[in-house]
Amino acid sequence: MHKIGMMRRHLLKMGLLSAALFGALALWQGYIAKAQTGGDENGAIELVDPKVLRVCADPHHLPFSDKNGAGFENKIAALLAQKLGKKLAYTYYPDSQGFIRNTLNAFRCDIVMGIAQGVDIVQTTNPYYRTSYVMITKKDSDLATVQSFADPKLKGKRIGLIADSAPGNYLVANNLMDKAKSYPLFIDTRFSEPAKDMLNDLRDGKIDAAVLWGPLGGYLAKQSTVPLNVQPLTKDKGEPRLSYRICMGVRHMDQNWKRTLNKLIAANATQINAILRSYGVPLLDENDVPITR
Repeated sequence: MHKIGMMRRHLLKMGLLSAALFGALALWQGYIAKAQTGGDENGAIELVDPKVLRVCADPHHLPFSDKNGAGFENKIAALLAQKLGKKLAYTYYPDSQGFIRNTLNAFRCDIVMGIAQGVDIVQTTNPYYRTSYVMITKKDSDLATVQSFADPKLKGKRIGLIADSAPGNYLVANNLMDKAKSYPLFIDTRFSEPAKDMLNDLRDGKIDAAVLWGPLGGYLAKQSTVPLNVQPLTKDKGEPRLSYRICMGVRHMDQNWKRTLNKLIAANATQINAILRSYGVPLLDENDVPITR
């Protein structure tokens, strides 16, 4: 049984998975063994292969990644490889609990994309984008401008959300659960896509608004044949948070590698943002103002 693709990322990003570093002893032993083989003055011993940018990703996790390179994280990784003058190679592994332990920490790659700042199961780089949960409505809906679950316009409305996701806390706090429609978290992704089901229900008038993690919601709304509005939910302050800085993850001991990636993120911010916007990812600055270019 798999979780919907975006939800494993959601759980990891939001810090709801255990932050313990599984297999710490094996990890250090592997690192020591690599160090004993030597390296160059740029810290190449940190990398599985200094000439190849090795990425670990889920092969069925659009819009983030897939085995055909169609996700926005695939595109950003390709940009980084180009800038580094390296080849790009992937280790694919199901996007589920144990992902980091069996990929990055097993030295099967040197980088994992799309990790929330503050998640300590990996060492995170500087963020390469900031985003939030969103509320998706039809373009002509009176809910199109809603940015908070405390907005009186939501009273009596049918709101779709993924079960056990962070926005559920705010629906409960604002007495909005009586007409809410919950979509399953634990599903087999080969046969079910709750996020798409939610937007189909929005299109068909079965719900009035859909609440999803921004990158997934923005991507699906961009593909919709019915004009939809994607509004970041930025006005609700409290826990759990609804907005996050998203980073790349490396091993805790890979300090030189992290610094190299930080420089790449800063130098290529414009191109990274362009890739993200092309997938409909809602981008926010530190003041929750949408980034449009």
